Amino acid sequence: MNRMRKMIGDLASTAVAVLIEILREIFDEAAYARFLRRSGMASSSEAYAAFRQEFDEAKARRPKCC
Repeated sequence: MNRMRKMIGDLASTAVAVLIEILREIFDEAAYARFLRRSGMASSSEAYAAFRQEFDEAKARRPKCC
C-alpha cells in the first residue's frame, strides 16, 4: 500500500511539474529565461524590453496565413 501511495505521489508531482512548465511556455516566462541565458543579461526592465522587441520582430517576419 505504501508503494502505491509513493507511486501516486510521484505521478502527481510529475504532473504538477509538467503543468507548471506548460504554463511558463504559454506565458513566455520560459522564452524570457532562454533569452536571458542566451544574451547573458540579468532580468531587468531593459532586458525585458529587448526580449519583447526581439519577439515582436520575429513575429512580424512570420508568414501570415489565409
